[in-house]
Amino acid sequence: MFNILSLVFKYVFIVIIYMFIFSIIKLIYLDIKGIRPIPADSGTYLKLINRKDTLPFKVKEYYPLEDNVFLGRGNDNEIVIKDPYISKKHLRIVKDEDEYFLEDLKSANGTYVNGDRVMDVVKLNNGDRISVGQVEFLFVNKE
Repeated sequence: MFNILSLVFKYVFIVIIYMFIFSIIKLIYLDIKGIRPIPADSGTYLKLINRKDTLPFKVKEYYPLEDNVFLGRGNDNEIVIKDPYISKKHLRIVKDEDEYFLEDLKSANGTYVNGDRVMDVVKLNNGDRISVGQVEFLFVNKE
């Protein structure tokens, strides 16, 4: 009787170990699958600096920038971030003569570039850090 019970516990323990290993492999696969590389043809984009798992809302790793891009909480923006600290139309990034400019649209909590609050239109340089609400982006311009 004791040998049978011991044999059953041995196989149950082996099954539990295999289930644990399978769940770890599944988590690693889902984590790798969630990483999406930026397309090679994208010359200018915003790259998320925050860790995605620490934010209570969904946000992408990369946002390609076009000639005129609005960022905000509202669904009519090109970049939609459902952060409660971001206004419905928070900021605008405009391309003018191959240079990008950021304008805060009178948002309640403000927009910060490299730690300084944006009060007027600011020219963006490669490597600038843009903070809005709980999110921080890196401005990347490969052009």
